[in-house]
Amino acid sequence: MAPPGLYPPLEPFHQQRLPVSPLHTLHVEQCGNPAGAPVLFVHGGPGAGCSATDRRFFDPNAFRVVLVDQRGAGRSTPLGELAENTIDDLVADFELVRERLGIERWHVFGGSWGSTLGLYYAQRHPDRVLSLCLRGIWLLRQLEVDWWLYDLRAMAPELWRAFAEHLPAERRHDLLEGYWELFHDADPQRARAAAKAWATYEGAACTLLPNPEFLSLLTNDHTSWALARLEAHYLRNQRFTPDDRLLRDVDRIRHLPAFLVHGRYDLVCPLVGADDLHRAWPEASYVIVDDAGHSSHEPGIARQLVAAMDRVARTGSPRL
Repeated sequence: MAPPGLYPPLEPFHQQRLPVSPLHTLHVEQCGNPAGAPVLFVHGGPGAGCSATDRRFFDPNAFRVVLVDQRGAGRSTPLGELAENTIDDLVADFELVRERLGIERWHVFGGSWGSTLGLYYAQRHPDRVLSLCLRGIWLLRQLEVDWWLYDLRAMAPELWRAFAEHLPAERRHDLLEGYWELFHDADPQRARAAAKAWATYEGAACTLLPNPEFLSLLTNDHTSWALARLEAHYLRNQRFTPDDRLLRDVDRIRHLPAFLVHGRYDLVCPLVGADDLHRAWPEASYVIVDDAGHSSHEPGIARQLVAAMDRVARTGSPRL
């Protein structure tokens, strides 16, 4: 069940398949008002893809919402493909989508990995961004990677133990490499089982209270395969240099109106990331939701996201 306070379900007014390389073809859909203020929806993961619920954070009379399944994710093909899949490729894809749709500038809305990619896109193309609304801040630094792979066991030991013990004992000293090997196992059943274990660990940590319906969104065979492979790929192969690059480059977007929201009990993306970003960017509005974890389906976070975009509809800015 979707969280309360969202706009009613709606169907896209346009969908297309957009080739972005000889290998990759993206699924792109548009919802809401074709003449409304354009918004780019940047999904999480990487690899999660967009869902029908993601269309509902926006007033359909006010916004033209563009939802893009990133390379290898969702309905884009080939599913889970790692080749030609870098953060710069994804940014270039957004620019291609923007140009093909005839959009001069757009608002950027993203959470979790979508906050990472949304920040990076805006810092590369600040002249194309009207505002940013970001949830569950993830800066892809080593401290955040270590938290997710190892330190989360202090808060959710049973989830972490199931995650770690899916690997053979001799591979548990390096969980990322151990899972990377399993994802490339010659036995497709072993590879798929590892992907489901990875996605289950993440999905179970996403919500403050157990939410089987949300968990099923990440652990089905289709999504778990793309999510696990692409997350491991980005954690292992696509890191920023320097490690805190997104913080160092805040000056490129300081002039843009922005809203940051984070759940206090976010186990996937620790709150320190949002705190560090806001300290580097005090001009952005910042809300900590005290009764929420990570997911955009958390009621308090969903309310804040809808309210921020309603402010954009009224004033052009998500700021409080």
